[in-house]
Amino acid sequence: MPLTSCAALRPLRTGLFLTLLGIGLTACVSNPPPPPERPKQMASAAVFDLAIDHAVDDLLVQLQRLPEFQPPQKSALELALQRPQEPPPKVRIALDTAVDSATGQQTTATQLLDQRLQLRAAARFPQFEVVGVSPASLPGSRFILVSTLTPPDQGASATEGRFRISLALADIRSGLVVAQSVALSVPQGVDSTPTAYFRDSPALTRDRIVDGQIKTAQTQVGTAADGVYLSSLSVAALIAEGSRLYDAGKYADALRVYETAANRPDGKQQRVFNGLYLSNNQLGNTEATERAFGQIISLGLATNNLSVKFLFKAGSTDFLPDPKVSGPYPMWLKSLSKEISASKTCLSIIGHSSRTGTEAVNDRLSLSRASTLQRRMESMHPDIAGRLQPQGMGFRENLIGTGTDDLRDALDRRVEFKVRSCP
Repeated sequence: MPLTSCAALRPLRTGLFLTLLGIGLTACVSNPPPPPERPKQMASAAVFDLAIDHAVDDLLVQLQRLPEFQPPQKSALELALQRPQEPPPKVRIALDTAVDSATGQQTTATQLLDQRLQLRAAARFPQFEVVGVSPASLPGSRFILVSTLTPPDQGASATEGRFRISLALADIRSGLVVAQSVALSVPQGVDSTPTAYFRDSPALTRDRIVDGQIKTAQTQVGTAADGVYLSSLSVAALIAEGSRLYDAGKYADALRVYETAANRPDGKQQRVFNGLYLSNNQLGNTEATERAFGQIISLGLATNNLSVKFLFKAGSTDFLPDPKVSGPYPMWLKSLSKEISASKTCLSIIGHSSRTGTEAVNDRLSLSRASTLQRRMESMHPDIAGRLQPQGMGFRENLIGTGTDDLRDALDRRVEFKVRSCP
């Protein structure tokens, strides 16, 4: 039976459970009994699983309590005379892919969140059918389920050192959030490695639509979900399908999906252009790969939101020597200088570094890396000389912050191009 009250939740909220798991619930406010001592060992992965379970239970219990899902009140006579009826059809809920709220990326942990969420919903709430968002599943869905995973150094969970799971259900027809829940999990065992699509993407894919998705997951009940996000659900379904195919190594199929998305009026998005770049690159379509990268740059300059992932050797201004990583960099620099030349804009080149070494060292290093890119691009297109201004941000705007200096924290070593006023 699904949980339908705070009283029903109490067996799951014993002091032992809260002490072991560090999971916070917002739906019930009663104090648990005093906790016993923490055992010396426990599986960290199970902690994350149980945090997800609590968030799902809280969310779907709220949905069950809506008037439309309450059985009609009948008299004893009516109950005695009624004939057995077929169970009502399941209410379909489309599950958008969970993202890390700091980066907008999908990770191993957000994938686990999606998988565990669907398993829990199927096991405990059979009246609802939670399915991954796709071009096939979206048309028959009544609600969209949006979820984010916030790292410990971001947002409200920062002081508690725990990951924050945020779930929200939005009614697709009315645009209102009808249920929202939060749970906390200790960070041990939560794997924030980006999925293949986000690991390989040349540019940061977080944009206004992704921001709307993150905002919706954290929106209170009775408040409107982000309108820009909701209006883009159809193309978001294509993007989700394309990333699943790319992660599975089905590059030709992924390319067809991204091409379909790009041909839509609302498909001119960084996630789509990154998908075109990645799929064509894997298939060896050189000209199409360069064309897609040009689209990434053009859109980034137009929206003043362009961050490119250049990886350097630790403590150096030399690119990482691995050809699988830095092999495309000459093409990237050529396309960047060409697009900047055509745009006639002035730009700040902002270098970032990962969190290793002192702040002063990283400020100098990030500035040196930005200056290196400036010189290389000016040598390719001399007419942009004087329009580029290098800056060093060090690690003050890290998105990952782990300091692993590998592909996991590549976004921390990004280079941003920001439009500025020309002198």
